[in-house]
Amino acid sequence: MNEQLMDILIDLRPDVDFDTEDQLVTNGILESFDIVSLVAALTEEFDIEIQAKDLLPENFNSAAAMLRMIVRLQDGD
Repeated sequence: MNEQLMDILIDLRPDVDFDTEDQLVTNGILESFDIVSLVAALTEEFDIEIQAKDLLPENFNSAAAMLRMIVRLQDGD
């Protein structure tokens, strides 16, 4: 799953080091259009529904945070 997520992130923004960056939204590295594209890709790839309540910086600030959100949504939370 982590490899799939990293592939999506690298396709979206190949200029970003997603292995180390942990302030993607807070530091403005990912902008609103990036988030919209990312939500669409994650929804399709992982068969999850990302709702408005999930669109929080803490869910998108790092690859690890996104992975936690994906697992939580796949578990039906």
